[in-house]
Amino acid sequence: MPEGDSLHRIAVGLRVLVGECLEAESPNPRGRATGVARAVDGRLLEAVDAFGKNLLLRFEGDVVVRSHLRMTGRWRVRRRTAVAWRGSPWLVLRGREWEATQWNGPVLALGDGAARGLGPDLLGPTTEVADIVSRLRRSDQSRLVGEALVDQRLVAGIGNMWLAEVLWHARVSPWSRLGEVTDDALLRTLDWARAEMLASVAGSRRPSRAVYRRAGRGCPRCGEPVRSRGLGDANRTAYWCSKCQPASDSAEREGFEPSTSGLPPVTP
Repeated sequence: MPEGDSLHRIAVGLRVLVGECLEAESPNPRGRATGVARAVDGRLLEAVDAFGKNLLLRFEGDVVVRSHLRMTGRWRVRRRTAVAWRGSPWLVLRGREWEATQWNGPVLALGDGAARGLGPDLLGPTTEVADIVSRLRRSDQSRLVGEALVDQRLVAGIGNMWLAEVLWHARVSPWSRLGEVTDDALLRTLDWARAEMLASVAGSRRPSRAVYRRAGRGCPRCGEPVRSRGLGDANRTAYWCSKCQPASDSAEREGFEPSTSGLPPVTP
């Protein structure tokens, strides 16, 4: 699933259409059923913003389109041309020189209500990491850090890939309880995540992944095999080095108990 930095990059690309009255259509029947093209056709696009994993396109008349790509959706931008797109995008937006298409949904809707219940966007221009730490401290301190940091109601934008990398960098175990992690460690973790994700938005080359999807390979720091296992009720796969990212015995042992969701555990 695209994470916060990917959505901010998409927003940058779509801003070539800002300031224009756009032609809109939905070749795909599922896209047509959303009513989005009908609502925005001929309207001025005023702004495009990313918030967490959501993309918000703001049109004149307080019309807002929310796009969430989940695992299958994608946006494409190209110069306007007479050559037709192959396939049936959910939404086509055409300006004078550029056109954008949204493919495979799965969330394309009018209104930004669903985004209002989210925590602060980690990449937002006014976001203060210290405020996010305070928000985490007001939540359940018995939660696993690996669950809390991908809870979009607490902090928006972090997904599985960035979770694995930032916790490895900070030497924090995904199996640690929030109450076991110091404010200092949380600040370092989120500061690094924000800086690296913003660099990604800017197009900087990032170092290769240390642990994400590298189960069984050696940790770049100590050589210990990277481990992986489903974490929490959502059974998201966590990747970590048990030597560099130690957790209390009780936390890691409890973390390996079957999830209450009934989903099968992931083999380490």
